[in-house]
Amino acid sequence: MTQSPVDWNRPRMEYYRTVGACVIKALTANGFQAAYAESCEEAVKAVLALVPEGSVVGIPGSVTIRELGLPEILAARGNRVVQHWDPSLLPEDRAERWNEELSSDIFLTSSNAVTLAGELVNIDGTGNRVAGMAWAKNRICFVLGINKVCRNIQGALQRIRDWATPINGIRLGMDLPCVKAGFCVDCKVPQRACRAVSILERAPYGRDAHVILVGENLGY
Repeated sequence: MTQSPVDWNRPRMEYYRTVGACVIKALTANGFQAAYAESCEEAVKAVLALVPEGSVVGIPGSVTIRELGLPEILAARGNRVVQHWDPSLLPEDRAERWNEELSSDIFLTSSNAVTLAGELVNIDGTGNRVAGMAWAKNRICFVLGINKVCRNIQGALQRIRDWATPINGIRLGMDLPCVKAGFCVDCKVPQRACRAVSILERAPYGRDAHVILVGENLGY
């Protein structure tokens, strides 16, 4: 008798849906317009529905957004994509690009972590990304993978310091103590990457704020 193949991914996806429903409910209660996307493909469709054709889209430092291919997809659709991730930019040009990202029609980013209580937690080096999350006049859209869900703020901060920061340090070729150790050592070096901490307990006043939680692992 031939046994049916086992779908090892089914329990995982069901678990993601359960956790996702909890986080979406909490985010909604906190004033965010939140939705769950089962897959990366669904997430891309959800983002495109939130970005009007012809609008300017500012994308700060986000591996998630680039993993989804959104800069290329949006540009091909005719949106003007503003991003400072261009190694050919001079320092003064990069600073100007940060300002353009903040003043764009859509601020498209991810989040380092989200708690079960619906709080978005982020840490920056320059602060441009967390500044755009906290205040701007544009629509903001967060897209983040289920791997970034944490029980509480303490767990979120630990996740960022022990996981996201060292990996981003490796990606950027930064000489950081956490890169060498593999976890945060609360360094005091001049090139320290963790400098500006942002916790959005609620959606900012007067902001059209959206969160798309994806049932897949994305970003760092």
